[in-house]
Amino acid sequence: MSLAPSLLPRTSSAQAMVTGLLVVVALAVAGVLRFAVRRFDINGRPDRFRAPLFGLTTVAVLGMVAHATHWQNRLRMAMGTALIGPDYWLRWGLVSVVIVGVFVAIARASGLFVRKSGWARGIAVCLAAASVLYLIGVPAAVDWRRNAYAAANATIDPALVQPVSYARSGSAESAISWTSLGAEGRKFVTGAPAGPIRVYVGLDSAPDLDSRVALAIRELERSGGFERSNIVLAVPTGSGWIDANAVRGFYERFGGDVALVGMQYSYAPSWVSFVFGRDGAVASARALFNAVERRIGTLDHKPELYVYGQSLGALGGSSIFADDADQDHRTCATLWAGPPAGQVHRAGATVLANSSDPVVHWSPSLLWRAPELRGVRVDAPVPQWLPVISFLQTSADLLAALNAPPGHGHRYGTDQGTAMGTC
Repeated sequence: MSLAPSLLPRTSSAQAMVTGLLVVVALAVAGVLRFAVRRFDINGRPDRFRAPLFGLTTVAVLGMVAHATHWQNRLRMAMGTALIGPDYWLRWGLVSVVIVGVFVAIARASGLFVRKSGWARGIAVCLAAASVLYLIGVPAAVDWRRNAYAAANATIDPALVQPVSYARSGSAESAISWTSLGAEGRKFVTGAPAGPIRVYVGLDSAPDLDSRVALAIRELERSGGFERSNIVLAVPTGSGWIDANAVRGFYERFGGDVALVGMQYSYAPSWVSFVFGRDGAVASARALFNAVERRIGTLDHKPELYVYGQSLGALGGSSIFADDADQDHRTCATLWAGPPAGQVHRAGATVLANSSDPVVHWSPSLLWRAPELRGVRVDAPVPQWLPVISFLQTSADLLAALNAPPGHGHRYGTDQGTAMGTC
């Protein structure tokens, strides 16, 4: 199962993690079944079948390794990366054995403790340990990750220079402080190209959603954003990231006659926000869009309004609208890049989706049915869908979706701006 075809090339360590964890699960299932079977008197234990089965399994594993080598190299040739050889599988085997060994050692030590303590006492201790882990360990881990995300958001990259242009949030003239923009916001408002107005409101720029929206409107007014002919509402990913390639693409598409506005709704990575807090993306995008739309309605010179989103930003941006007709009526055009499971309004929208992007494939329904890959760009070989296995493989690929070469996986280039439609 772990060697089944994936969407993206994998390092030997990543492949070993998938293999090791699935082998541990298989051993756990086997242990439970063995415990259950011991309660029955089964005559004629099939020992004579063990050697042939071991031989067939060895041949099957070697065959899967050969097939996985062929598939990985097909992906790598399509994406222009280095091919793998025998050393890849040597590292894979060693790391897999270490992972399985650690879990097996923990399981055996636990079993030994239960046998020496007696079943009743051992189970009681295990239940007590599980309760402590659930009541204390899990909340502590959640707080640790939340604090880690907040710390990463607050860290100021010394390579980034605070903007001096009045047209950028975080400048001296801006009502939004440089420090409150967050790590991704600071990246967004700095750097080339110089033409577009860039307004960004960080999660720490104001205490609640309504005040952040009001601050974004004031910032657009201050910077002259409403005087431009085009306004692009860029819905960030979970961490607040807006792809710099999209910014360059919008500059190529509109020149300097455009204002870009984004608003952060989370510190956490997109996959965390997608699983646990996608409502924040929807509420933030909807509130900001409605406010910008109302303000444009009061102007004599009415800029054209566009919406762009990548990944969870695409889902949040599309959720602004009730349906395709509402989206077409209220915007000049929309562009969605790498939408999760393709869950966006498509009529009149430009949808960028690579066939190798696991974000486009992933959905719980992948367990029992093939993904709907309508309108994807086939950029690499696409594995055949397999029940359960495809879900596991795609879930593993999600962790490396942004590590793919440009134009593959979850990486979309300046097409994110240049492919935006017209009114």
